[in-house]
Amino acid sequence: MVTSEITQLSPSYGLPVAIAGLAIPIWFILPWLSGIVALFGIFLLYQASTLRLVFTKDALHVYRGEKIIRQFPYKDWQYWRIYYPYVPILFYFREIKSIHFLPILFDAQQLDACLHQHCPIDRSF
Repeated sequence: MVTSEITQLSPSYGLPVAIAGLAIPIWFILPWLSGIVALFGIFLLYQASTLRLVFTKDALHVYRGEKIIRQFPYKDWQYWRIYYPYVPILFYFREIKSIHFLPILFDAQQLDACLHQHCPIDRSF
């Protein structure tokens, strides 16, 4: 959904599927570790299918279903970065009082565009 003031990011299942798929070759080396990796991939798959990031005029909102579970006002943001932009796996942002690391469970190009639009941060420091 894209309007002039609200953008909801599309989910991306690439990272969860890749992590779950990584459990297959690990199975031949350490079966117990393979199970842990597979469970983590399934957990991320569930998160990608149930969480929604919505960029509004003033804040980033995190929804589970129709219920808002957290909001991050842009005025509190100090810095953000998408790690490994060619194969994005992690989104980091720092607020005045806390830092956040989120796996890329959403369309990375759409996330980058929304971040530049709603929260252009001077990265010269």
